[in-house]
Amino acid sequence: MTMPTRVLFVCMGNICRSPMAHGVFRHLVRQSGLEDVVTIESAGTHSFHAGECPDRRAQAAAMKRGYDISDLTARKIVDADFDDYDMILAMDWDNLS
Repeated sequence: MTMPTRVLFVCMGNICRSPMAHGVFRHLVRQSGLEDVVTIESAGTHSFHAGECPDRRAQAAAMKRGYDISDLTARKIVDADFDDYDMILAMDWDNLS
């Protein structure tokens, strides 16, 4: 029996790195048949892009590699995320701090 796992990818604005990681990981989870067990989200440490789709360049780079991230929407990380997610993965040291 597999335990449910919630994973959150975090970068600064949630329009480039974290949605790209979200999209790649989502694809791998689906390929593995684990979408009922693993929940994936992404967020930013800043809210200046909240509500926006991933940057068009990030979307193009992801799509070129077979990952569609056009359905994702930026949001800011909130305190509750630290209780709700099993793993929070920062995309760089600045956002980790």
